[in-house]
Amino acid sequence: MDPGKAVEKFSELIAKGYKEIILTGVNVGDYGKNVNTPFYQLLLKLIEVPGEYRLRISSIEPNLLTDQILELTAGSDKMSKHFHIPLQSGSQSILRQMQRRYNTADYDRLIYKANKVIPGLGIGVDVITGFPGETEKEFTETHNFLMNLPVSYFHVFTYSERPRTKAINMPGAVDVAERKRRTNVLRIMSQKKKEDFYSAKEGKIVDVLFENSNNSGDMKGFSTEYIRVSHDFIPEYTNKFTKFRILSHDGEHCYGEILENQPITV
Repeated sequence: MDPGKAVEKFSELIAKGYKEIILTGVNVGDYGKNVNTPFYQLLLKLIEVPGEYRLRISSIEPNLLTDQILELTAGSDKMSKHFHIPLQSGSQSILRQMQRRYNTADYDRLIYKANKVIPGLGIGVDVITGFPGETEKEFTETHNFLMNLPVSYFHVFTYSERPRTKAINMPGAVDVAERKRRTNVLRIMSQKKKEDFYSAKEGKIVDVLFENSNNSGDMKGFSTEYIRVSHDFIPEYTNKFTKFRILSHDGEHCYGEILENQPITV
């Protein structure tokens, strides 16, 4: 889609009352190769559209998350303070087998830089367990790499054979039960990361967009950092950016109080 059409569609959604627009695609960071408009330039055009909204990037490859995008996110209220950045493996040898366009050192530098440029940033990570050739050594490398990474959650996937892929013919297939065990280990770590991230937000004020649905007397929403929030259902606060002080969490949702005329703090 050319940038003019993208801005037009974006403007239509804002006019219809949508408050959070998510940019998604097979690889959104590669946008612009055929239209001579880099992804960063598209973001600049989108945040110039008038209205009350925020823009969230669904997932962006680490080699395509540029300093310009980080700075734009830090400086614009229209940009969600959250990135989902695929890693897939914390083992350099497995990343080479996957033919990824980055290495663990690159990824590590990016995560620390992003946290420095955007304090309080929420960061999600994609990881695959049991890729062909992943022995216990490579899995341990991934485990230790993730343990030391300042991120807020993982999406952990168990490798499964897919026809017409290079990986299906690679040596070193991992036993299916072992793949699932490794997935479970990383999901437990992910939960701990999320709980630590939520705990660090207790007492802070965040900007939440509550959904319209009434969930058995509760309304749920997300902060700009992609924190799940739950509160007693109050219709007038749905589909509205709301200042919210986080007071507690249960590991899945944060709870607290709705505020008026309070500054947002990270």
